[in-house]
Amino acid sequence: MSETPMTLPRLGDSAPDFEADSTHGRLALKDFRGSWLVLFSHPADFTPVCTTEFIALAHAADRLGALNCQLLGLSIDSVYSHIAWLRTIEAQFGTAIPFPVLADHDRAVALRYGMLMPGESSTEASRCLFVIDPDGIVRAMIYYPMIVGRNIEEVVRLVTALTTTAAAKASAPANWQPGEALLEPAPRTVEGAAARNAGADWFLQYRNAD
Repeated sequence: MSETPMTLPRLGDSAPDFEADSTHGRLALKDFRGSWLVLFSHPADFTPVCTTEFIALAHAADRLGALNCQLLGLSIDSVYSHIAWLRTIEAQFGTAIPFPVLADHDRAVALRYGMLMPGESSTEASRCLFVIDPDGIVRAMIYYPMIVGRNIEEVVRLVTALTTTAAAKASAPANWQPGEALLEPAPRTVEGAAARNAGADWFLQYRNAD
């Protein structure tokens, strides 16, 4: 059987379907429909950087859950390896990992999501992260090298910004934080620009947070 060709989803595309074994049983992308999903890969179990990321993600899980967002990890390790590693994290660091971790033995999911970087490793997935909306559309992607752990606070901020702007039909400015003003969409016609409030920049206008 030929190997799944490697592809890279694009923003606004439907997220590639998958089905695989996990620490929470057999899971498919369709199981997450109706909620936001953070799908992230890690190179391997029992590795230092990955361990710190899992602890930080576990601590952020409740905040993401409040945004109707679930977490789903992935590596090429087996379910047995995942379980042993997660049990070790809980025993050694007092942190239970609440989210499932996919066992991507054949790298089928990693290949569909462009998680393999041959310049770093020919077998292990890099630190890739995809934010998928409740309709299964890819809304954000972040790639980190194997030697640098992800900023989990930025992941929470990103998901918060995506859910907030989707509801408000607005945009988030640079360094936006929850509760801060959003940006109105830029006018697309001369009439729309003229209709902006007097004294306000016609293309850059803030909307106060509710």
